[in-house]
Amino acid sequence: MSRTRVVIVGAGFAGYRAARILNRTARRHVEVVLLNPTDYFLYLPLLPQVAAGILEPRRVSVSLTGTLPHAKLVLGEAQRVDLSSRTVHFTDPEDRPGELSYDMLILSVGSVNRLLPIPGVAEHAHGFRGLPEALYLRDHVVRQLELAAHASDPAERQARATFVVVGAGYTGTEVAAQGAMFADAVVRGEQAGERVSPRWLLLDIADRVLPELDERLSRTADRVLRKRGVDVRTGMSVKEATRDGVLLQDGEFVPTRSLVWCVGVRPDPLVDDLGLDTERGRLVVDSFLNVPGHPEVFAAGDAAAVPDLTRPGEFTPMTAQHAWRQGKTAARNVSARLGLAAEPRPYEHHDLGFAVDLGGVQGAANPLGASLSGPLAGAVTRGYHLMAMPGNRVRVGADWLLEAALPRQAVQLGMVRSGSVPLDTASPELARVPRTDRPGD
Repeated sequence: MSRTRVVIVGAGFAGYRAARILNRTARRHVEVVLLNPTDYFLYLPLLPQVAAGILEPRRVSVSLTGTLPHAKLVLGEAQRVDLSSRTVHFTDPEDRPGELSYDMLILSVGSVNRLLPIPGVAEHAHGFRGLPEALYLRDHVVRQLELAAHASDPAERQARATFVVVGAGYTGTEVAAQGAMFADAVVRGEQAGERVSPRWLLLDIADRVLPELDERLSRTADRVLRKRGVDVRTGMSVKEATRDGVLLQDGEFVPTRSLVWCVGVRPDPLVDDLGLDTERGRLVVDSFLNVPGHPEVFAAGDAAAVPDLTRPGEFTPMTAQHAWRQGKTAARNVSARLGLAAEPRPYEHHDLGFAVDLGGVQGAANPLGASLSGPLAGAVTRGYHLMAMPGNRVRVGADWLLEAALPRQAVQLGMVRSGSVPLDTASPELARVPRTDRPGD
């Protein structure tokens, strides 16, 4: 008996969830084909802990073939979608062209770094969207502090020990919080050379850190950061980046060799190439995640502009929490379209709250609207991640126990060089990111 081929483009939160549900509930009737540049699902929320030397990279990498045994994995990167012939054109890891035909399509290509027209940023900053960037940052912090310890020039020593993070959302806040602790651990383990004092700056044009959260949690995170020595500057960003440092908007020049770009994301450019209606770069879909005029095409996650039924006239934000739930809805509605499930359901979410890991035992969380801070929030945050992870839970928990009992191993692995992770291609979809945003982004 022939099966309906469902091609899922992208194995992020939305695509992986959709594939997992279809793989479990409809595999007798559906051939699930997953197109993704890598053979793993990346659990992004724990990426700052990889950069800080707490977790090993494989802990946040969940095997696609190991957890989706009945799905077909095709390694490759989508280049374009031909809606008329129902074909996805892609290039494989060796740059060979290929194509996949489909009966049903789920687009979950995700997002890429959001660049701003600031001189020097594309050349001198590094993003934080995948394992290569996390591994590079971990090596880079160790390398700069080791070079600083042996620098004869005090000015060079301070510049190498200064780290600037732009963007005080979830990612930037966690990178700064975890990075400050990691840098202190590296310095404590340094036996030779001059004593180095790491300096971390966290910049954001918003008036407070974590503007997505309520003010109480924002103040909690701000207090933890400042207590660790992080120089938090709100209402501030970078005017220009150079090899020797960054020029801030107020005219101050900060000598540094480290600029981490965490200002946000934008939908993958593949969406624009479809020629369909978009909303701020996101593919317009209805409340059932279906693309208007194309009953065989669904979209979910960061690449989809999904109506927010709890806030009429608005769209759901680009978060992992929404992408994970939308993946489930997309899978269900594909099954319904094929007559394998009951009537399709619209995507309607109810906020369960957010959690931010600030390193050590500190955290900020508001599960079900209850604001928590300190060790309790830290425990809730880590418990949430363990429950949310689709694999590697025991290994993650073991790494956390080892981190609490033993000092961190601060060594350079040399696995990722700077040229391998330029900001304008810092994403799993390496070849699709243009050097600058389009006007108006």
